[in-house]
Amino acid sequence: MSREKSPELEILERSGALLNGHFELTSGRHSDRYFQCALALQYPEFVQALCCRITDEFATEQINCVIAPAVGGIPVTQEVGRLLDIRSLFAERQDGAMTLRRGFKIEPGERVLVVEDVVTTGGSVQEVVQLVQEIGAEVVGVGAIVDRSNGTVDFGVPFFAAYCQEVITWPQVECPLCRKQQPVNKPGSRSL
Repeated sequence: MSREKSPELEILERSGALLNGHFELTSGRHSDRYFQCALALQYPEFVQALCCRITDEFATEQINCVIAPAVGGIPVTQEVGRLLDIRSLFAERQDGAMTLRRGFKIEPGERVLVVEDVVTTGGSVQEVVQLVQEIGAEVVGVGAIVDRSNGTVDFGVPFFAAYCQEVITWPQVECPLCRKQQPVNKPGSRSL
């Protein structure tokens, strides 16, 4: 029996965004697979196709603005904002905490969609959800290009990903690739 690939997986593979090797993820966990979504999101037709899946899921929510954690989520928030014809913002780390900078503002009572490129533990997304809620705005949902959390994340709001793939991750101390002394690549953007 032949299994067809999803259009999302074809985009990720065709663009080189699905990598194999030894990676330290933004969460600090290790994996033998990494989604470098920036490689797919550099092509306008790919970013549009992937973000259309998110906008289709949340199109009826009467959203006022969309926000993402920087850096990986910036192209996603821009395209989702364009497709929904709403404001597009991003949160940045300042002194270790997600914050709104550059004059960005969310008003209390606004309906906000949080988006991201890849979700593994959901830590950065959860920080943005908390930031929006502390302002007094309503998070209507979370959308992502890739969910590699293996179904373990719960943001307390509806969560949708254009593509889901179960990927094994390990704490560094349990990583079999470290035991084999394979060089580790740290492609994430947490330090930015």
